[in-house]
Amino acid sequence: MRPIQMVDTKNQYLKIKTEVDKAVIDVMDSTAFINGKPVHEFATGLSAYTGAKHTIPCANGTDALQIAMMALGLQPGDEVITPSFTYIATTEVIALLSLTPVFAEVDPKTFCITAAAIEKVITPKTKAIVPVHLYGHAAPMEEIMTVAAKYNLYVIEDNAQAIGCDYTFPDGSKKKTGTIGHIGTTSFYPSKNLGGFGDGGAIFTNDDELAAKLKMVANHGQSRQYYHDVVGCNSRLDTIQAAILNIKLKHLDEYIDARRAAADFYDKAFANNPKITVPYRADYSRHVFHQYTLILEGVDRDGLKQHLADNKIPSMIYYPVPGHKQKMFEQFNVASQDMPVTDWLTERVISLPIHTELDTEQLEFIVLKVNEFINR
Repeated sequence: MRPIQMVDTKNQYLKIKTEVDKAVIDVMDSTAFINGKPVHEFATGLSAYTGAKHTIPCANGTDALQIAMMALGLQPGDEVITPSFTYIATTEVIALLSLTPVFAEVDPKTFCITAAAIEKVITPKTKAIVPVHLYGHAAPMEEIMTVAAKYNLYVIEDNAQAIGCDYTFPDGSKKKTGTIGHIGTTSFYPSKNLGGFGDGGAIFTNDDELAAKLKMVANHGQSRQYYHDVVGCNSRLDTIQAAILNIKLKHLDEYIDARRAAADFYDKAFANNPKITVPYRADYSRHVFHQYTLILEGVDRDGLKQHLADNKIPSMIYYPVPGHKQKMFEQFNVASQDMPVTDWLTERVISLPIHTELDTEQLEFIVLKVNEFINR
């Protein structure tokens, strides 16, 4: 059996090695290392795939969030609502810009922020909502957009973990996550469903005016060369990364199907175990399984993690400390905030290997070892 990886980027690369190597060499030959032709091709291709009118590539997913908030003109002290149960980048950027993070509770089944939880924490200072499509499952965007419209709030989708996810509205129409809110953001970190060979990110919008502001902010606040209209930053996708992502974008649906097939295998294997809750799949969301995350009940999670490690099976806890309990947010006095669902999840979740290269032998071994520990 091949060694089991949490994410197997090596074997995924080997399948497209010839194309990728040629693309990289072509960039080297062109010497257009910054803003080369592949960057524009990738932006165009990603817009075509997602349905977004505008795609602005940038340096990473965290920058994408920062640029989005800067382009919206949010001011120090403005409140931004987001889940506590997410990766720190989502909330870190809010504080970095001297905005105030306001944490809202998540659904215990989908792990995503809910519209009802958002509405409970809206104040006159609230200016934006950042829903996170966590682990590859969509947040309930129609309900969130309804709340946003009611209170005249911006919505920035953190789509770093769910690129390619289809959201189905009650009328049967579909949109890709990241294209429903006013702005969407994503990451091309190597472990993502669409991952580069280094850092990278992108911003999406269907608003022409916002697109112009986003491009300006990402490029030193320039409206044209050497004319800086606003304070901006320097965030761009390298040409080499764009060339690689151009190739991988063609395989994204194939990658998603492989992840979903692995998730189906896990689902069936754990279906009758009362101590395991498998990932929920809401009717409105086509889960793309950036992570395959179980909820354990009555199980020594640390013991299971060690048992898997002893058998050379990696696993991860995403995330052991929620945002409202992170030291960096002490100034906002949120540590005592009552978030029972978030706290409950942080004590019970564990993520198993999920990627495009898992084979049946590996999956059977992972399941065997999980059940071996839980059922003993």
